[in-house]
Amino acid sequence: MATGTTRLSRWHVLGAALVLAGVLVSAALFGAIDLDWHRVIAEVVAQLTGGVSPLTEQESAILWQLRMPRVVLGGLVGAALACSGATFQGVFRNPLADPYLLGAAAGAGMVVTGMVVLAPHTPASFLPVAAFTGSIGGVGLTWTLGRSAGSGTAHLLLAGVAVASFLTAVQTFVQQLNTDTLQRVYGFILGGLATTGWNQVLAVLPYLVVTSIVLCACAGLLDVLALGDEEATSLGIRPGLVRALVLGAASLATAAAVSVSGLIGFVGIVVPHLIRLLFGASYRVVVPLSLVGGAVFLMVADVVARTALAPAELPIGVVTAFSGAPFFILVLRATGGRRS
Repeated sequence: MATGTTRLSRWHVLGAALVLAGVLVSAALFGAIDLDWHRVIAEVVAQLTGGVSPLTEQESAILWQLRMPRVVLGGLVGAALACSGATFQGVFRNPLADPYLLGAAAGAGMVVTGMVVLAPHTPASFLPVAAFTGSIGGVGLTWTLGRSAGSGTAHLLLAGVAVASFLTAVQTFVQQLNTDTLQRVYGFILGGLATTGWNQVLAVLPYLVVTSIVLCACAGLLDVLALGDEEATSLGIRPGLVRALVLGAASLATAAAVSVSGLIGFVGIVVPHLIRLLFGASYRVVVPLSLVGGAVFLMVADVVARTALAPAELPIGVVTAFSGAPFFILVLRATGGRRS
């Protein structure tokens, strides 16, 4: 692993912004209707400068009401999951920790399954609200059980495993009550970014902006916590308070992401590790760059999901699993090798 830098430089920021902008525009080019790349770029420039649009009214609607909202939503979800994954790994000092560790995914899955099975006529627009509530509930239950057992992160980790297992079992039981709803439930479990318009983007944007600011602001504190609680306390830092703040913000970001995209795995493991390999292990660098890396990773994964079997579409969770599972195994082997 590269030793890297311990601070985010302007070159990091500039490079990340250029890559993000390039992938954002490139991802908007892919779809059932071909839009020439130079006309799309000219349209973006026209919107930014108030110039004349080179696209027809139909093409403009496709770009701004179908493709761009989906691409931006994928970027926001990827950024939230990757940034949360980086901070979870810092709090638990475990390179295999991910955003779903504290029961956020299991809680969302159970509540959405319950809504689909027990209230099948519930409008689809209400499912993100149900998923958000379930995610927060799962994290809250994990936090309550973990704190009742002790103050260490190990207790919280074990509580998360127990809560996730229990909620998944309940979800499976409820799911079997009505097998006619399996396709709708599995659509949520496998993840997706299908959206029309900007409503979902605007719904999660405030949560993700606030939590991202909190997590980036706490990145330096995670570097101090890596030295040990005693060292952190001697420097005037309260480890318990920092962990509570970071876990709360990361869990809220995960819940917001899950509420609009379903369950998309491996983003929170793959992206932070790639950032560490490229730029070093300091959380001052890893956390903010994971925001951009997660956005880029999920936008690219969505392009693959839309084009690999066109005109059919793969669930995006399948794409991230194909890329993330081998990476997870490599990380697991590397971690085991260092500890042996």
